[in-house]
Amino acid sequence: MRGSRILIAALAALALAGCSTSGSSLVVNAYTAKADGAYKLPAIPVTKVERQYRRQVVSYQTKEKPGTIVVDTGAKYLYFVMENGRAMRYGIGVGREGFEWSGTARIAMKREWPVWTPPPAMINRQPELAKYRGGMQPGLNNPLGARAMYLYNKRGDTGYRLHGSPEWWSIGKAMSSGCIRLMNQDIVDLYNRAEVGAKVIVM
Repeated sequence: MRGSRILIAALAALALAGCSTSGSSLVVNAYTAKADGAYKLPAIPVTKVERQYRRQVVSYQTKEKPGTIVVDTGAKYLYFVMENGRAMRYGIGVGREGFEWSGTARIAMKREWPVWTPPPAMINRQPELAKYRGGMQPGLNNPLGARAMYLYNKRGDTGYRLHGSPEWWSIGKAMSSGCIRLMNQDIVDLYNRAEVGAKVIVM
């Protein structure tokens, strides 16, 4: 009986958390080389990426409507809410200590192969980036990767982005300056699903 009560309590805790990720299904051939406009995304050595951080469809119960993006910075997951209690889950890299953030925003703009412009505070910390004050041109080594989605709230531009990254090995780690990074193949997939105006919850 005591064991049953513990099990029931654990299930209740999961229900309160608002999500369940049992029954996951990895997306096949998600990380092969891919032509993308003027560029070719190189294949990602998927066996070196931990299974939980690979793109997969998972069970996900939430009150948020389909099309909402939920970012779990602690678990290093990004969920794109779909119909019927499911979500597409992606592994992410998040802000390192001192650069974490949380809150609600919306996607105000989407850009393919964006220009990256380091903010003044970043240039002050890393003077070698001053040469990109006017913007770093798009490309395979651009820190924003193949796509970027710009997050705004009621006060305007948050300065944070959902973006791709050539540094696939950084997924699952806290090493960014606050932006949420995905593998390039994953950001392309998310970009094609997410709409301008979509709600983004970062927790």
